[in-house]
Amino acid sequence: MSGILPRRAILAGGAALALPLATRAQPSWPAQPIRLVVPFAPGGTTDLTARLIAQGLQERLGQPVIIENRPGAGATVGSLAVAQAAPDGHTLLVSNIASHAIAPSLYRGLRYDAVRDFTHIALIVENPSVLVAAPRFPAATLGDVVRLSREDARGLDIASSGSGSSNHLLIVQFGQATGARLNHVPYRGAGPAMTDTIAGVVPMMADSLPSAAAHLRGGAVRALALSAETRHPAFPSVPTFREQGVDLVSASWFGLSGPAAVPAAVTERLAGAVAALLAEPALRARFAEIGGTVGALGPSGYAAFVAAEVARWAPVVQASGAQVD
Repeated sequence: MSGILPRRAILAGGAALALPLATRAQPSWPAQPIRLVVPFAPGGTTDLTARLIAQGLQERLGQPVIIENRPGAGATVGSLAVAQAAPDGHTLLVSNIASHAIAPSLYRGLRYDAVRDFTHIALIVENPSVLVAAPRFPAATLGDVVRLSREDARGLDIASSGSGSSNHLLIVQFGQATGARLNHVPYRGAGPAMTDTIAGVVPMMADSLPSAAAHLRGGAVRALALSAETRHPAFPSVPTFREQGVDLVSASWFGLSGPAAVPAAVTERLAGAVAALLAEPALRARFAEIGGTVGALGPSGYAAFVAAEVARWAPVVQASGAQVD
């Protein structure tokens, strides 16, 4: 028998050897803890959303999911950090209406493209906003707010989670629709804004319903109006803006995104993990309890949704006159 192997056998053997080497060069994902960036301070709906899904994702992916709060500039600071991160699936973002729908029109020098610079993975939850008042603020209706704002020479202060948030624009639209004299007070997240509202440092706040829910139930603040089409079953006593003669409907949304060019296999696994998590009755009930409706969009659907939201909010921002350098 000849000691020279046929060419076909050599090639076959080389392929067999190459496959394990290639496999060893491509470690399975996730190979390390996952960093989940929340572009607002702790205590708001973005932060709450992250904490509600982090444990479930950790169990499904087999690596710790570490929440990192990076607030600033209407959620754009943390979003930019993720856009610039390595696209290996180990750095993710709770993308939201502020960072990925409103910011592209509001911020003149925005350093990322909300569609092209991200891998959009899944829509997580949508929810309405609520206008809340400090316990001692003497207003029970929107009509009271309008009247009091006109009686005060400097108008009324009203807080939000930050410039560029959907609640910032809700405040602007409310003032335009009613003639109320409102002074927007931006914070670095809903948590700090709510703390000051409860303490009476600011008399009112526009907040996403999930982050305000516990404070409403505990009586720390009072609800004046909900920005939904109809009253919410979790808070049936709270009237809508429309019920009080102000034609405003607004909803916030939160999803999971990563840097552009995250590998398709990683994106698909993440999307599958989120879908399985959101299908759990306990989590769906928890979101419903605080006023949220779980999302049902995967990678392609969520990417198209974000692009449509950028286009939808551009004329709203323009009409509001709001602009941030």
